[in-house]
Amino acid sequence: MFRGKKYVDSAKTIDKVKLYDPGEGFVLLAGIAKAKFDETVELHVKLGVDSRHADQQVRGSIVLPHGTGKTARVLVFAKGDKAKEAEAAGAEYVGAEDMLAKIQNENFFDYEVIVATPDMMGLVGRLGKVLGPKGLMPNPKAGTVTMDVARAIADIKAGKVEYRLDKTNIIHCPIGKVSFGTEKLMENFNALVNAIIKSKPAAAKGQYIRSCVIASTMSPGIRLSTAKFV
Repeated sequence: MFRGKKYVDSAKTIDKVKLYDPGEGFVLLAGIAKAKFDETVELHVKLGVDSRHADQQVRGSIVLPHGTGKTARVLVFAKGDKAKEAEAAGAEYVGAEDMLAKIQNENFFDYEVIVATPDMMGLVGRLGKVLGPKGLMPNPKAGTVTMDVARAIADIKAGKVEYRLDKTNIIHCPIGKVSFGTEKLMENFNALVNAIIKSKPAAAKGQYIRSCVIASTMSPGIRLSTAKFV
């Protein structure tokens, strides 16, 4: 795979064998992020669970202390007073059957999060094959199926992120921007990792957190020590 000169230069400063202390890792990340834009910082956590089993799923959400550096656009499926509540709370798009048709017929995906009231899930369920693969399907565990749409929207706008396992038992989640600085990124990192630990399934055996890697949009990954979390 071809790698750019900046990526190659950054990779030379990272010891691929070493497990960095989280604080040290974030300082190093700030030094190698050389893009002309404010790069997003992502955390990748490999867990000692098997996502093929229902009793070993790990999924949840958390409002990061310092947000993600990006204000998410929200689509809400609701009717009547709840639709008005969603509009007042700042949702970019609100609707019901009209939004269903727009997604089905116009391939409409100009949003990052979908919130739905429980009575709308029968309607939203028709979009499962479209929304599911994109990670957009509303879910009670993520707080996106709720009657309190105003609170859900406020949390999302404040920097709420959803974490969930992929098929390789890894959680990928944004934790901020490089411009946040080490202290804020560390606080977001600790908040997310602690939330993941609290979500440990009872059926999980052995070492739960296998590895942690941080990376910015254009940088190589930096492996972090998980000793404090084991």
